[in-house]
Amino acid sequence: MAFPSDNENWIVEEGGIVVEKKVRSGLECLAPWERLVYCLWVADYGMSNAGDLRAAHDIYLEFQLTAQQAAAELSLPLSFGAFSMSQSSLESEYSILFESMCNEIRNAQSSSK
Repeated sequence: MAFPSDNENWIVEEGGIVVEKKVRSGLECLAPWERLVYCLWVADYGMSNAGDLRAAHDIYLEFQLTAQQAAAELSLPLSFGAFSMSQSSLESEYSILFESMCNEIRNAQSSSK
């Protein structure tokens, strides 16, 4: 039995906080870092629960575009590149990119708050 990584736990916990803020205040009230976390949470939800990004698109159709914009604002090249991929490429590369994207986003947290 595989245990969730620290980053898997982090995206569930941090993503949950951002989702609650989004529900209370709306997406437009999220800072770029929070928008990126939300988009990664949306992608992870789809990939973890369905193995693809269809569910992610059902939750937030423009999650990839919003993630690209937020990653560009935050100067996060790995996340920008990942969310710039086609849907099928991101699906096939997601498990390879996930840990690095989380690390990049987590490292940007302190400078964005």
